[in-house]
Amino acid sequence: MNASGNKKNKVRSLIRYQWMVRHLPFFLFLAFLAVIYIYNGHYADRVVRDIGKTGRELQELQYEFKSLKSEVMFRSKQSELAKAVEPFGLKPLSSPPLVLSDSLIK
Repeated sequence: MNASGNKKNKVRSLIRYQWMVRHLPFFLFLAFLAVIYIYNGHYADRVVRDIGKTGRELQELQYEFKSLKSEVMFRSKQSELAKAVEPFGLKPLSSPPLVLSDSLIK
């Protein structure tokens, strides 16, 4: 009985081995899918971090744009321009400018 039991175990192990060999491509396919799944998770994390970083940079640039725009608006006021060009000896006009017409030029 022991010899027949040993024979059955060999047959069972052979059947299991043949089954494993026959299904090896499917197992490799599953392993490939697992690797793709893990890579996709890491890639998604990296993309989310990049999006957050870009959003923060965009917000900083918007703040800088707004501050520079307000500074330009302040410096382009007539009173500020007059103060800026005063060291050069330029003064604002007290009378309106003269309009030259075509008849005066000829």
